[in-house]
Amino acid sequence: MDDTRISSGTYLGDEDIEEVTLRPKVLEDFVGQKKLRENLLVYIQAARQRHECLDHVFFSGPPGLGKTTLSAIIANEMGVQFRATSAPALEKAGDIAAILTTIGENNVFFIDEIHRLKPLVEEILYSAMEDFQIDVVVGNGPGARSIKIPLPPFTLIGATTKAGLVSAPLQSRFGITNRLDFYNLSEIAEIIHRSARILGIAIEDKAAMKLSQCSRGTPRIANRLLRRMRDFAQVWGDGAITTAILARGLDALEIDEAGLDNLDRRILSIIIERYKGGPVGSETLAISIGEAVDTLEDVYEPYLIQTGFIKRTPRGRVVTELAYKHLGKVIIKDENQGLLF
Repeated sequence: MDDTRISSGTYLGDEDIEEVTLRPKVLEDFVGQKKLRENLLVYIQAARQRHECLDHVFFSGPPGLGKTTLSAIIANEMGVQFRATSAPALEKAGDIAAILTTIGENNVFFIDEIHRLKPLVEEILYSAMEDFQIDVVVGNGPGARSIKIPLPPFTLIGATTKAGLVSAPLQSRFGITNRLDFYNLSEIAEIIHRSARILGIAIEDKAAMKLSQCSRGTPRIANRLLRRMRDFAQVWGDGAITTAILARGLDALEIDEAGLDNLDRRILSIIIERYKGGPVGSETLAISIGEAVDTLEDVYEPYLIQTGFIKRTPRGRVVTELAYKHLGKVIIKDENQGLLF
């Protein structure tokens, strides 16, 4: 899976290490997701007034939209500790048991990509979430017995990019469920201005709005592009990001005004040139671009569909008129099949 491209919303480790300093610490500073923020504020205030831990929270949505950030904000707003891990790191029952028994009262335990939990680990979470206790088997063979270990009340926050892969029993145990959606242009522009102030970067208003158009509605991508434009502005100019610097920088990164990179444009071109605009099945298209079907469906397609360049139909993927115009392709109608190619 090629998640290393700059237009991917996936966290890239060292590449995005500076992103941590840009993350807001309180809900008041969090931009976008208005309804979600308003509801969370009510839930947090109510829990604090009752001197209780917050109910378990489930966040879903594409990568880079703020699931981890919101989870840390919840802990900060509740005035409790934040402990984070990822589902692949919890390989055996003992791993989750060790964390839960030391989590601390009312603290927040965050599990990223929770859809990747192993079944045995997930089963331990059921009783931990509902009854604040876990069952531990002591001994072997006929002498083995089960011991119930009480846990302090805590808040589990689960985040996933693939909500459909989270089992129904696990999902049902979360009292607060939210989905994060892509941000609009004005929200991304506001995030860019906020990040620029923190990083000490001067950026023109027009450049910020233009950059927001290339950010795929994703704060992580916006911040990543901002840092790259900072490099270009430092070398090519006086350190300020102007529209001229931005245009030259985006051209160097091969990102167009719609936020599409070479891989996105290649997908659209293949559907148009090889398959007459579609429909084409996901497996066939994945083979054509040399990627796995899961990668195509989870990494590349969501933004192309959300922006109206591709449509999913029962027969397969079809490019839209907008894609033809964006790539400068001529539309010819097939009178027999009614397809665009």
